[in-house]
Amino acid sequence: MPVSKQKIEIARILTENHFVHGYKVLDDGAFGVLRVYLKYTVDERPVIRSIRRVSRPGLRKYVGASEVTKVRSGLGIAILSTSQGVMTDRDARRRSVGGEVIATVY
Repeated sequence: MPVSKQKIEIARILTENHFVHGYKVLDDGAFGVLRVYLKYTVDERPVIRSIRRVSRPGLRKYVGASEVTKVRSGLGIAILSTSQGVMTDRDARRRSVGGEVIATVY
């Protein structure tokens, strides 16, 4: 996929939370390409069961610091774009910041 700073941060968060193996930013001569290496279980099922885009161009979804909720009782993560950068819902609760909910993953 075409590379952007926000996509790189989302790939970093997915890697840190063990949803993907890793990612690389490749130079294609123009803008660059982001390659994400997916992770599978022993019986060859994908680790990411569901990834859902919450905030979209037509309807942005913002939450305050006290409104950041857990995804699937803490088994999944929500990715937020805050004033302190892109982070998971756990980090946002720990830092007491809110922001735009980009996606949920479990």
